[in-house]
Amino acid sequence: MKQHRSFPKVAGLLAVGVTAMSLAACVNPSAKIATSLEGYGFQPAQSQCVGDRLEANLSLGQLQQLGRAAKASREGDTTPGRLTVGDFVRVSGQVKDPKVPLEVGKAAAACGILTAPASPL
Repeated sequence: MKQHRSFPKVAGLLAVGVTAMSLAACVNPSAKIATSLEGYGFQPAQSQCVGDRLEANLSLGQLQQLGRAAKASREGDTTPGRLTVGDFVRVSGQVKDPKVPLEVGKAAAACGILTAPASPL
């Protein structure tokens, strides 16, 4: 009988643990942004800087909109391994919220990616 009573507690703890891990993955968009930018050839320190600034200045919903716009813009791209600063700012302008391209531009300028373009892959 005791085994049956403890099973719901264990299942409940597992559910809480999985939920906490899922939330933790959503709570750190900075790392996801940085990884994406590095994949396109930007320097790690600059990528992390942009990710940190965007996470600090945009809501999770705004970041999700930016991510969807970026994904949509890359569909059918003939040079998927390249991303320029202009591409990044242009994509942010596709988001209907005017704060998004403003913050992307500010982050790009503050983190030095406007003066140091990504290397082609």
